[in-house]
Amino acid sequence: MFKFGSKSDMNVGYQCNVRLLDDAEILECQLSAADKGSNLLDHICEQLNLVEKDYFGLRYVDTARQRHWLDLSKSVIKQIKDMDPILFNFRVKFYPPDPFKLKEDITRYHIFLQLKRDLVHGRLYCTQHESSYLAALIVQAEYGDYDPDVHIDNYVTAMKLLLKQTQQIEEKIMEIHQDELKGMEPTTAENTFLRKVVTLDTYGIDPHPVKDHKGNQLYLGINYQGILTFQGVLKLHHFRWPEVNKLKFEGKMFIIHLIYREKKHTVGFKCPTVSACRHVWRCAIEQMLFFTVPSSSSIPSVITGGSIFSFGGKFRYTGRVEKEVLEDHPRDDQPSIVRSSSLRIKASSVPDTPMTPLTSDIGNSDIRGSLSDYFFHESLGHSYSESHLMRVTQRMSRMPKPMPLLPTAKPPPPQTSSAAHVPTASRELQSHVPPPLPQLLHSQSQLPRTSSLLPPSPSPPPPPPPASPSSSSKFHFMRVFWPSFITAATIVVAIIVILLETDSEAFSAIRQMPEMVTLRTQYYEQIKQYFKL
Repeated sequence: MFKFGSKSDMNVGYQCNVRLLDDAEILECQLSAADKGSNLLDHICEQLNLVEKDYFGLRYVDTARQRHWLDLSKSVIKQIKDMDPILFNFRVKFYPPDPFKLKEDITRYHIFLQLKRDLVHGRLYCTQHESSYLAALIVQAEYGDYDPDVHIDNYVTAMKLLLKQTQQIEEKIMEIHQDELKGMEPTTAENTFLRKVVTLDTYGIDPHPVKDHKGNQLYLGINYQGILTFQGVLKLHHFRWPEVNKLKFEGKMFIIHLIYREKKHTVGFKCPTVSACRHVWRCAIEQMLFFTVPSSSSIPSVITGGSIFSFGGKFRYTGRVEKEVLEDHPRDDQPSIVRSSSLRIKASSVPDTPMTPLTSDIGNSDIRGSLSDYFFHESLGHSYSESHLMRVTQRMSRMPKPMPLLPTAKPPPPQTSSAAHVPTASRELQSHVPPPLPQLLHSQSQLPRTSSLLPPSPSPPPPPPPASPSSSSKFHFMRVFWPSFITAATIVVAIIVILLETDSEAFSAIRQMPEMVTLRTQYYEQIKQYFKL
């Protein structure tokens, strides 16, 4: 898709789209080949008026269906070489241990938006009573007090609040909203939601499928506390950051070196692919550094070993750590928050996010369900999500692109939709089998917001010619060939040296073979004399 390395391409503009947390708004930006990930994230946070931006990140899925966090220290274009169109998801990357230590309400509101997504997608697992109460708090924050003249019949059914949302659960949500939460301000409802959520084991957890040494299917969760493992609804292990001595990966194996009760332990988990293992390792490294290191300036590069069939990894942390963020001075004037109806029916002009199948019989609304079953069902949606995303983004790329704004221009205020909005799941979850096509509802048209990192140009540049598909496969072949060739050559040389240098009678017959005599006299002895000189 793109050509890299040419100085003439450094000023070429690339169109990219960033989906925000409420799923109803998309920022359209223009990038140059020189723009780094930090430039794009800074620009997005500037549009959203976020100062405590270190808790957020940009996520994307590559052509191999592997999720990634955008590396802030590297060029954006070099990280998404084969992506066309370019689509990122603005998400919370580091969930704060205590959201109320944040200095700005607008940062806390975006944490709240992310947790609403986690609840509806089932990542924030809890009992049926807890999920009903959390959903009622969301309704209170969005609708306010119950008004029988406005909130008629089943007014909750227009909102997608939980992964499994039955009529019985909706009745329970309305009962709590009408009786227990009357008179609660929207801000108070959001803060109550946050206080309840941070006590859950799955707070800040993005599940990674792995297998243990017995082949049992588990899920790794990584957050501010450490690394957790789940099987079903049970939390099996909790490796806290003070106990973790080292993190590394070798091929598909993610390895944790622990010091527990003054003894060293090693725990390994097998990931589905090498790239998935690298992603888990990098997520764990970033979470550990962000929440445990006192200063980002003292963090060295982190290196891990890899294996004979894969290269190791090298990672350099970019940005501030949490302690530095909390010690930063707040702004004198707090920005105002424009709350959006993110759980209502989405505007028809906004491209759909790929849908998570809602056919699972379990979810965060039923404690009898299985967390592993949920993750299995959610993984089923990936093939459909990818194909659906390609259709959506291709249609989006054919839409007339607005002229980019000047970097100094103020963005328009966030738009809200008065219509109901049914959210769709994140495209970030892996899957393999297409789910049934869900029914998507649309309301009145709403144009996406636009912004730019570059000044406007008189005419868009012509698209570069597509890259050859053979280069990717050749690269992966060479990654396997060279380590194997070097290893085999080393073994052969070692065997020859042993045969020719030892006086053992066991190898006398081999040494007397004509081929070995020729090898010794014409090559081996001359090489020895050369190195002796």
